[in-house]
Amino acid sequence: MSVVIIIPTYNEAENVDAVFYKVHAALPDARVLFVDDNSPDGTREKIRNLQECHPDAVLLLDRDQKEGLGKAYVAGYAHALKICPDGELFIQMDADLSHDPTYLPGMVAAAAKADLVVASRYVDGVSIVNWPLHRLIISKMGTAFARMVTGLPITDCTSGFKCYRREVLEAIGLDSIRSNGYVFQVETSFRAWRMGFRLEDFSIIFYERQHGESKLDLSIALEAFVIICRLGLQRCLQRGARSERLPVTRVP
Repeated sequence: MSVVIIIPTYNEAENVDAVFYKVHAALPDARVLFVDDNSPDGTREKIRNLQECHPDAVLLLDRDQKEGLGKAYVAGYAHALKICPDGELFIQMDADLSHDPTYLPGMVAAAAKADLVVASRYVDGVSIVNWPLHRLIISKMGTAFARMVTGLPITDCTSGFKCYRREVLEAIGLDSIRSNGYVFQVETSFRAWRMGFRLEDFSIIFYERQHGESKLDLSIALEAFVIICRLGLQRCLQRGARSERLPVTRVP
């Protein structure tokens, strides 16, 4: 299947070469779209150097300013859908190698029977390396809260390592998504699920970034709380109109 990898970047100059070559080793025929939010550390120049060496495999969406993770992904998906009309699967992942590219072939295989494959840190307990305890507690509480309120049938609602079939991205209304921080992951999965697409967990081990700094802050957490509550209210309002059964796959 034709695969496009979307990787948002902001101050990831230390990571872009490594993540590209590891992705390329795992899926040699995939195209990698970097979505850069005007990084001041030379990230774009690194990506352009990669383009010169791999013009068929490296794509760049150069944005004017940093607007948040959600807007970067919306712009990236819209651009990828447009410039890669043959693309069948669209995979999002972080630039910092916390998402191991060796899982990519397995996620592509899983997409044969699912519309949205979500790489989960919590299928088999907790599979996270080098996180401080307080961050692990926040993450576990956040995904538990999201599952309880929205009803999502996945174990890692805030995972940023996901594989979408093209028809999912075209159906969920990317241009109307309100969330911008990590809750973007919850909202997109929620929309796909409520539309009847099949979601499936894919177990991974998550590794803390080796270079750069985390983008998580209090404003992102507050946004997540508000939007998850709104999604829960939406679910309650729709409950009488449709079954709460897990959707069957739309994959033939």
